[in-house]
Order: sequence, then structure tokens, then C-alpha cells
Amino acid sequence: MRIRAAAPAELPLLQSIERAAGEPFRALGMTAIADDEPLPLDVLEGYRSAGRAWVAVDGADRPVAYLLADTVDGAAHIEQVSVHPDAARRGVGRALIEHLAEAAREEGLTALTLTTFTEVPWNAPYYARLGFRPLADTDPALTEGLRAISHAEAAHGLATWPRVCMRRELERPAAPRTGRAVRTAP
Repeated sequence: MRIRAAAPAELPLLQSIERAAGEPFRALGMTAIADDEPLPLDVLEGYRSAGRAWVAVDGADRPVAYLLADTVDGAAHIEQVSVHPDAARRGVGRALIEHLAEAAREEGLTALTLTTFTEVPWNAPYYARLGFRPLADTDPALTEGLRAISHAEAAHGLATWPRVCMRRELERPAAPRTGRAVRTAP
């Protein structure tokens, strides 16, 4: 699976991926989530033109998943990650998240954050397996920016189902070695 920046002509396809990725919510009684409209093209273009939209592509270079990210309070915030059901359970979402983690490290960001449903198997339990931890209301890592995102999501109706903010710390890359190696005789 190759990951690359989203192209302008692919934005309608990202909307199709999001619609398809929403369908499994219907089986959980979350019809409003399944029926929710994907992000508008102008919003997707904003992410793309800012270099914050990546796609995972198949062998024909056609997107099967995508990730959108923001920077919130010194962390790379996953705004949206959607995997088409035909590509699910193959590590595609994980690959996108690891791609973001590497980009965030290069930018000097300290963590990855996201908001998600607590009781949806492919949401909070999945992210926990990827090293994210839930943030309690009293956790100092629950920043004002994350609180604002949670409030906006609640206003959009997402708080109908239990949600949580999650965070994964990013390890700093190993410092380059300085000095010369000492050679010893055998």
C-alpha cells in the first residue's frame, strides 16, 4: 500500500470513500452517522492545498482510504480517517496513521490526537491497539483545542453516542551520534 498526497481530481472520490466507510455504522443503529454527508469539496481542497490530506492507493494508484489532519495545541490531530470497506482489515488505516506520525515528528509535534466513538469496535478500541490512550476530563493532555473540537462535535449531534478524546505520544527520533567511532583490535 502506497501513501501519497491527495490530488485535486480525487476529492470527489474521497467523499465516496467516506460514504462507504459510514455504512457499517448503520448496523450499530447509528443511522445518523451512516447518513451524514461527507466533508464538502471546498473543505477537502483546503486540507489538500495545505498539505494535510493523504491517500492510501491500490496497485492502480486509486485511493482506497484517506486521512486529514490539523495541528491542535502542538499535536497532529486526526480530523478524519476513512477506509473503504473493500480495503478494510488490511492495515490501511494503521499505515495512514503511521505516515502522519512520521510527518508530525518531522514537524516537531509531540503527539497524535483524535476524537472518536468509545463503543464502536473500529473506533476507540482500534485506536487503543495503535497506542492511543483515552483522555479523562481531568487529564492535563486534554487541551483547550481538543475541548473545543469535542464541543463542536457535540453541537453537530455526535454526542448522541459516547465519545472520547485520545492521544498518542510521539517518540523523538534518536539523536545523531557525534564524535568518531573508536576502533579496537580483535
